Amino acid sequence: MEQTTEYTKAGDIATKALTSEPTTRKYLAEFVDDGICVSKQDGRTTYYIRNEGRRIDKRIEELRTTHSHQELMSGIQEMKETVREFRETYDVDSPEELAIALDAGDDGWADIGRWQSTRQNLALTKAALQVDEAHRLVEA
Repeated sequence: MEQTTEYTKAGDIATKALTSEPTTRKYLAEFVDDGICVSKQDGRTTYYIRNEGRRIDKRIEELRTTHSHQELMSGIQEMKETVREFRETYDVDSPEELAIALDAGDDGWADIGRWQSTRQNLALTKAALQVDEAHRLVEA
């Protein structure tokens, strides 16, 4: 389920997992109950996708427990500087604006992905720092 980024039918998941559909349905029901994935109904068909919120929470906790408070703050500063450099280099405020401004063949297309990744990592690192601060206050 960790690799399921689009809503997928149980039968398709069973095929990829090399298991029977009844076995897959059994485990998918447990995964939904445990918050590993979410499901939606479309008529009689149930579709499943990984739970992005859970994945984000796990990443925040991983950052918080594997990096010191100072390392998180330094990382935030570095990523903010990278975002600032993208803005200055391309004279736009976001990777989405850059995509609109670029023509086919222009330099800068590779930077769109790097900018998006930096922005996502910055948000996760900020959240990890806030969660770390909350833990510090509760433990004090």
